[in-house]
Amino acid sequence: MKLMMNEVLQKVSNAKTKKEKVMLLRQLNTQALRSLLIINFDESIISLMPEGDVPYTPNEAPVGTEHTVLEKEQRILYHFFKGGSNISRTKRESMFIGLLEGLHKGEAEVLCLAKDKKIGKRYKITKATVTEAFPQIVWGNRS
Repeated sequence: MKLMMNEVLQKVSNAKTKKEKVMLLRQLNTQALRSLLIINFDESIISLMPEGDVPYTPNEAPVGTEHTVLEKEQRILYHFFKGGSNISRTKRESMFIGLLEGLHKGEAEVLCLAKDKKIGKRYKITKATVTEAFPQIVWGNRS
């Protein structure tokens, strides 16, 4: 079974050296992981969601049961950032809460951290490490 994004980030965070972190990011590379890291570290991406805690009910279902995963849901993330889609604020916030409630609580937490650009505060991962692991990422000019 594939690791969830919170598990990937924890594994990378636990690595002792930057070289190990880069190697793990490359080994565990997925579109969802790159999307989260871009959302978090690219200053040109502006969240349209209110900053801070989101009023949602965490999904307590065990891993592998009644929840969806960011790996599949990452395709709708563009709705929540400037330049993504033209939907009402109410609809956008409702969609975001629905997404969070469908995800495993660990992945929902990671998505909330990314929207507020705080992955680096919870996990020992830097933009420099991400840039070294994924040199194909072009930073900036996204909004």
